[in-house]
Amino acid sequence: MFSKLVFVLAFGTSCFAASWTGQISDSACGPSHAKMLAQHGNLKTDRDCTAACIKGGSKYVFVSDGKVYQIDNQTFADLAKRAGDTVKVTGDMNGDTITMSKIEEGVTASR
Repeated sequence: MFSKLVFVLAFGTSCFAASWTGQISDSACGPSHAKMLAQHGNLKTDRDCTAACIKGGSKYVFVSDGKVYQIDNQTFADLAKRAGDTVKVTGDMNGDTITMSKIEEGVTASR
């Protein structure tokens, strides 16, 4: 019985979602769009840059406190809607990969 309880306490917590605040970005730019925005005059905002990079084959990533996290569910509906924005996300993390279940607006956008 005790060994089952230890297993649940040690491994059972991964089923609980957590929340983080950060920016929806892309794998080409990661934490900063400055270089890409400077190189391409038609891109004016982080949203423009993220959308262009995704269209060019990059993947969505989540940047929080300077760390870049992979996003497991790339087809999550709110990713395109919130690209370039600073948001609060809820989901499950496994290593450096987040499976998102919710993206909340209402956090100051980074444009």
